[in-house]
Amino acid sequence: MDPKILYFLPLVYLFTITFASTEEATTLLKWKSTFKNQNNSLLASWTLRHPAAAKNFSSHDPCRDWYGVKCFNGRINRLNITNSGVIGTLHDFPFSSLPFLEYIDFSMNNLSGPIPAEIGKLTNLVEIDLDTNQLTGHIPPEIGNLINAKLFYAYSNELSGSIPIEIGKMKSLESLSLQKNNLSGPIPKSLDDLTELKILYLYSNQLSGLIPSELGNLKNLNELDLSDNKLSGSIPITLGDLTELETLYLHSNQLSGPIPRELGNLKNLNDLDISDNKLNGSIPITLGHLAELKLLHLYSNQLSGPIPSELGNLKKLNDLQLSNNQLTGPIPGSFGNLRNLQFLYLHTNKLSGPIPKELAFLDNLVELIISENQLSGHLPEHLCQGGKLENFTVNSNKLTGPIPRSFSKCSSFKRVRLDNNSFTGNLSDAFGIHPHLYFINLSENDFYGELSSNWGKCKSLTDLRVARNNISGSIPPEIGNLKGLQGLILSSNHLVGQIPRELGKLTSLVNRLLRNNQISGNIPMELGLLTKLDYLDLSDNRLNGSIPPFIGDYQHLFHLNLSNNKFGQKIPIEIGKITHLNVLDLSRNHLVGEIPPQLANLKVLVNLNLSHNGLSGRIPQEFESSTGLQDVVLSYNLLEGPIPNNKAFINASLEGNKGLCGNVVGIHPCGMPSSVVKKHSMAKGRKLILIIVLPVMGALVLLCVFIGVLFMCDKRRAGDVERRDGDGWLSISMALTGIKHRNIVNLYGYCSKAQHLLLVYEYVERGSLSSILSNKVESKKLDWFKRVNIIKGVAFALSYMHQDCSPPIVHRDISSSNVLLDSEYEARVADFGIAKLLKPDSSNCTALAGTYGYVAPELAYTMKVTQMCDVFSFGVLSLEIIKGKHLGEYITVLADSSTIDPEQLSDFLDERLPYPEDRVKEALVFIIKLACSCLLENSKNSRPTMHFISHKLSSMDARPPIHQRNPHVRRAI
Repeated sequence: MDPKILYFLPLVYLFTITFASTEEATTLLKWKSTFKNQNNSLLASWTLRHPAAAKNFSSHDPCRDWYGVKCFNGRINRLNITNSGVIGTLHDFPFSSLPFLEYIDFSMNNLSGPIPAEIGKLTNLVEIDLDTNQLTGHIPPEIGNLINAKLFYAYSNELSGSIPIEIGKMKSLESLSLQKNNLSGPIPKSLDDLTELKILYLYSNQLSGLIPSELGNLKNLNELDLSDNKLSGSIPITLGDLTELETLYLHSNQLSGPIPRELGNLKNLNDLDISDNKLNGSIPITLGHLAELKLLHLYSNQLSGPIPSELGNLKKLNDLQLSNNQLTGPIPGSFGNLRNLQFLYLHTNKLSGPIPKELAFLDNLVELIISENQLSGHLPEHLCQGGKLENFTVNSNKLTGPIPRSFSKCSSFKRVRLDNNSFTGNLSDAFGIHPHLYFINLSENDFYGELSSNWGKCKSLTDLRVARNNISGSIPPEIGNLKGLQGLILSSNHLVGQIPRELGKLTSLVNRLLRNNQISGNIPMELGLLTKLDYLDLSDNRLNGSIPPFIGDYQHLFHLNLSNNKFGQKIPIEIGKITHLNVLDLSRNHLVGEIPPQLANLKVLVNLNLSHNGLSGRIPQEFESSTGLQDVVLSYNLLEGPIPNNKAFINASLEGNKGLCGNVVGIHPCGMPSSVVKKHSMAKGRKLILIIVLPVMGALVLLCVFIGVLFMCDKRRAGDVERRDGDGWLSISMALTGIKHRNIVNLYGYCSKAQHLLLVYEYVERGSLSSILSNKVESKKLDWFKRVNIIKGVAFALSYMHQDCSPPIVHRDISSSNVLLDSEYEARVADFGIAKLLKPDSSNCTALAGTYGYVAPELAYTMKVTQMCDVFSFGVLSLEIIKGKHLGEYITVLADSSTIDPEQLSDFLDERLPYPEDRVKEALVFIIKLACSCLLENSKNSRPTMHFISHKLSSMDARPPIHQRNPHVRRAI
């Protein structure tokens, strides 16, 4: 060969590969040109100049100079732009122009739209990562062409539809992650062809149906996570064949039946979480064979029978949670062998007997929660000897005896709950100085003695509760040193003396309950600094002097109760400045003078009790505008003059005031002299006869009219049906029979005849949310996790009605009475009796409809129905679910509460439930803020849409993380 030719061959090769890579780069530049953020700094290197203008090709080589681009033999084979802030789609990505691509990482960007079918042309692809974007639509079946792919990540998107069966063609696949999408339908049986698969993540989707028994063929599988879906049926026994399995997560589904004993064959298993399902039967003793097990979660099922002592063989176990079941019998003493155990949750069962003394051997124990059982006996003496116990919760049992002396030396304590037991003993020295303790509840026991000054040395303390005991002595002034204290609840004891001035230093205090003691003296002026207070109850004491005017500075206060004391002088007019006040009770004191008209400025006041005082003068007529008032008690004062023309005052308790007048039963009309009053009373007898006779005569007349109307109605039935159809009733009955959503009650049919419209719905087992929240026993079953899920369910239902129905449907009567709960406490929106179809070419005006307390304010004066009406009702309902009751007129002030901090959370919580853990606490604060934004008065421009709300809630995880490798795994609440 000519030496000259040999000389030029490298140049030809260099030119060829340079031209090829430049051509590929050009197609990438065309894709970049579709981005919405063209000025992306990370991709600024993606530029080309004409080769003729460049003296050195390599200085502009995409293979060397472009961010995230790698080449092999001059062809682009790797593309990594993870977390680059790209805003665009995959629609124009040059799949066919990059045939040598082996690795793609587009994760953590803002890519939207579908995954194109052209992805199947990248037949050399080994790894593809599309996670944490906003991709939508179906997964294209063409991915089955990626037969060389070993890794496919598309999680944390909004992908929908079913998983294509063609995935089974990807024989080389080792890792498949599709979690955190909206995928539905069954798990394809074809997955059993992925014999090389080691990781299968499908959690946090909408997958339904059975778990395929064929998954037992994936012999190389190390991690299987199908949690947080709608999977039903039993757990396949074939999963016991996956002997290489290290992680098995099936929690948060609808699985039923017993736990297969075959799971005891998984010798390499580290984590087993099948909590939050419908599993029943007993816990298999074969689980005691899982020698490598570190995490075992079986909570929130229907498991019964005793806890197997064989679980004490799991020497490597560090997290055991069996709570929220129906387990009976004792806590096994063999648990003392679990020396690596850090978390032991057995609460909300039917366990009995004593707390085993062997638990004192658990040197690494961090959290022990065994509340809400039937445990009895004394606390073991050395439970805290390991020095690591942080959370000790045994409330709501039948435990007795004194607090072990060793507890005073537990410096590791952070959270302690002993409330609602029968503990006894002197509390003065039962606890010591606990530098990390932030919450302690000793209420509802039989402790005696005095409050120790050591509480003032627990510098981290934010909540101290010792209510309903037999504590005596005075309040230690050292408590004033607790700068972060937010809750001080010492009610229903035998405390004496005065309120220490030092408590004025507790500037973070939110709740203070000292009611039902024997505290005396004045309210110290130093307490004027407690401006964050929102709940103050000093009732049933011996406080005297005047009510200090500085109470008007408590701008966050919504509950003020100073009743049954010895306060004298006048009611301070400054109380009228507490604009958030919901309850004001100053009854049973020695107050004199007139009722300040400034109290009428309290627009959200619901309950007002000023009874049993010496108040005189007239009731201020300004109260006529207090439309929020519901319960007024002014009895046994010296009031006189006319009663305000207000429904609350017309129905008020006013007895014992001889000078009042008005059109109220038991009180003489205004302007009537005493002689007339006497004649008026004599005429009552005659009126009584008329009261009896006239209704009888009227009933006979109405009966005749009714018969005539029935006769006329026969002739109008056809026309009536047409009119109802014109008003949308029949139309709605037909947009409703077509609604299919898991959070909406199915409408099986309707019957329209004459003047009657009958709607036939499915039966929902647990009845209305309203009835459950109002029931003391049933409401406790609605834990925080269930309540968050109920709020999510209602949001998903409304989003579906507003966004996915054509035309959109507005419910118009969202309330706790119209939300039903199924057997699994899943929310089902019901009662579409006043629903309305939104027509884009119509004004959508309507008569006022809905339940009082939930109706959007603009509907009252515009009569125009929009989706924002449902948004307002949803906000009210969300707050009601969290609080456990309707917030009344207090909701009108919450539109300005978007700055709610976690420290304010206790004001909104249902006190019947345990205080939420940190992760749930964050979720609740988020929901409360979201709910408050739904109450904004400027509905169109300020309130969020239900689509936005449902999207935010669906991406929120209220469950606290446990396992760092798989952060979606949660601990029981």
